[in-house]
Amino acid sequence: MATDLHKLIGTSEEDDEEEMEMDVKEEDDDDEEPGEKHVAAQVMVGVGGIATSRDNNQFQHHHQQTQEQVGTPGGGSRRCRPLEEKERTKLRERHRRAITARILAGLRRHGNYNLRVRADINDVIAALAREAGWVVLPDGTTFPSRSQGPRPVGGTPAVVMPSSSHMVSHQSSPASLRGVTSGYQSSVDYNAGRMKGVYMPSSPYDLSSSTRSHSSPLVGDGGEPAENHPLIGGSVNSVDDKQIVDLPTKLLERDFAGTSFVPVYVMLPLGVINMKCELVDPDGLLKQLRVLKSINVDGVVVDCWWGIVEAHAPQEYNWNGYKRLFQMVCELRLKLQVVMSFHECGGNVGDDVCIPLPHWVAEIGRINPEIFFTDKEGRRNPECLSWGIDKERVLKGRTAIEVYFDYMRSFRVEFDEFFQDGIISLIEVGLGPCGELRYPSFPVKHGWRYPGIGEFQCYDRYLLKSLRRAAEARGHLLWARGPDNAGSYNSRPHETGFFSDGGDYDGYYGRFFLRWYSQVLVDHSDHVLFLAKLAFEGTRIAAKLPGTYWWYKTASHAAELTAGFYNSCNRDGYAALAAMLKKHGAALNFTCPVIQISDQHEELSEALADPEGLAWQVLNAAWDVCIPVASENALPCHDRVGYNKILDSAKPSNDLDGRHCLSFTYLRLSPLLMERHNFIEFERFVKRMHGKVLETVFQIFVSAIILILFYCIFILKQPS
Repeated sequence: MATDLHKLIGTSEEDDEEEMEMDVKEEDDDDEEPGEKHVAAQVMVGVGGIATSRDNNQFQHHHQQTQEQVGTPGGGSRRCRPLEEKERTKLRERHRRAITARILAGLRRHGNYNLRVRADINDVIAALAREAGWVVLPDGTTFPSRSQGPRPVGGTPAVVMPSSSHMVSHQSSPASLRGVTSGYQSSVDYNAGRMKGVYMPSSPYDLSSSTRSHSSPLVGDGGEPAENHPLIGGSVNSVDDKQIVDLPTKLLERDFAGTSFVPVYVMLPLGVINMKCELVDPDGLLKQLRVLKSINVDGVVVDCWWGIVEAHAPQEYNWNGYKRLFQMVCELRLKLQVVMSFHECGGNVGDDVCIPLPHWVAEIGRINPEIFFTDKEGRRNPECLSWGIDKERVLKGRTAIEVYFDYMRSFRVEFDEFFQDGIISLIEVGLGPCGELRYPSFPVKHGWRYPGIGEFQCYDRYLLKSLRRAAEARGHLLWARGPDNAGSYNSRPHETGFFSDGGDYDGYYGRFFLRWYSQVLVDHSDHVLFLAKLAFEGTRIAAKLPGTYWWYKTASHAAELTAGFYNSCNRDGYAALAAMLKKHGAALNFTCPVIQISDQHEELSEALADPEGLAWQVLNAAWDVCIPVASENALPCHDRVGYNKILDSAKPSNDLDGRHCLSFTYLRLSPLLMERHNFIEFERFVKRMHGKVLETVFQIFVSAIILILFYCIFILKQPS
């Protein structure tokens, strides 16, 4: 018992020295003469395997003769090893232990293996086997947890066990995944699914009734108590004198092995660069990036904030923090996707930092607030500049389009080496609030809440001037106004005269206004992307499109109309956008929370939402004109069900042409993602996105054997 406890808790540094002395002594013993070994063997053998006092006396007699023989010049003497050779042996042993310690430390830190400090290679193999679903007993007996064959004696993990003194050894076919046993029968089949937690006696060699009581723990991989273990898939409940095992239903998953390779990028935190353009916590970020690299993440996505780089004066750019960040990413051989963020950060869902527009722009806005989007109540939205000033010289003698182009050109010149080396693989151009191509029609700061229809944002002086010109060209000057019956931010379509079925949206004025409103959006993106293509020639550019899915099942598609997409039931509002992107060779980055919200049926029904239908329409509009489509998750995702939906969306199984996403961006790098159980699922998701075959039990053991072989070769090559 003491020996087992000693093995369980490990050894101290003093014990380490003693072990090395024992290793040296064992090597010394190998040099003993055969006669001496025979004497030692006689000493250790007594009646019943126990040395008696007579044996001890005999040993003393033989030992005395041996000492006399050693002292006799003509007698056979024991060869004594030189002291230098013993010291070399100690050094080799210390070196071997140091290598072992580094290997185990790496597995604990980067592989999340729960290994004790004094673990050896057997513990590593056992940990690999348990992770693969095998059962490893303390004596080394190993067998698959789903095997139907007979278990080794003393090593049978009883999945369901009664509280009586009888040991269950017979199993019958289950009727369901939840089984209750009594007597000698069990209703749980081992093949029902992989069990991360099973009921086991406290010792595999002690099968007394005391070890089968209710106090026996549920143990998981590695023999650890699994009462609150987040990775345990089953649970044990007690009902009267029976114990019940809940086995998780096996998740039916599509096999993505051999499918197209879709790169996976991870969005960096919003505050990775502070307002002084300094990299925040570079050491911590470097560790996280190394972990991402270890699971073959392809790269990272970072926002280059206009409000940080050109914060204090026009055309005075500070890229210092981004230089250090990009160099760090380059050294790890990761790719970069960069977002030209011309909007404000803060006030929206998921924003945990505040990054306003440049100070000099804010000063202009205080004097001339018409440069910002405005609703019908006259409320300004300083999240981004109004598209009405795209060609108005109101920004210190420059138009908004010129300001954007100067910023992008400065970035291209400053980071030329990263473009030349192919580190920067894509530039996403911010075209509106949150970097998305849309009007800021549902701002949280103005009281909007889902599933409100939002409001039109065309009441600043410059957009109203554009509307007036369009009305004059049409010959209806009275149409130079916004709708007066479109409700408020949180209205429902049927509550308004404009968006209700048969409402004004489908009348002459309504069609004119919506056509102009959506064309302003298309023209803005057309102008900005034209200049972006000039600035980043040779590098792929992209634009982000939001998923405005609520009220999609109504005739008017009210939420899409206020956002700038003229996509009512009798029109295709995304074909014109796809054609514009095609003209500039730009990719479409589509953000739609179809993955996370598709199970919230009540919420979707209330808002007459159809995220799947919207995603289908947008993807087909893009693929019809042969432009690449990237995607990203709009809401956090850490579970396998959510990842499977992302995979199905990125690699549609029913697409006859085999089309798939250009890349996928995961939002975003956070401590929650780095938690062990979340990160294991994310690593699995990355492999499936890459079309790789998930590792089998056989492959895991092959990897372990290769590790052992390399270890042995390294030891043998050490100088003696």
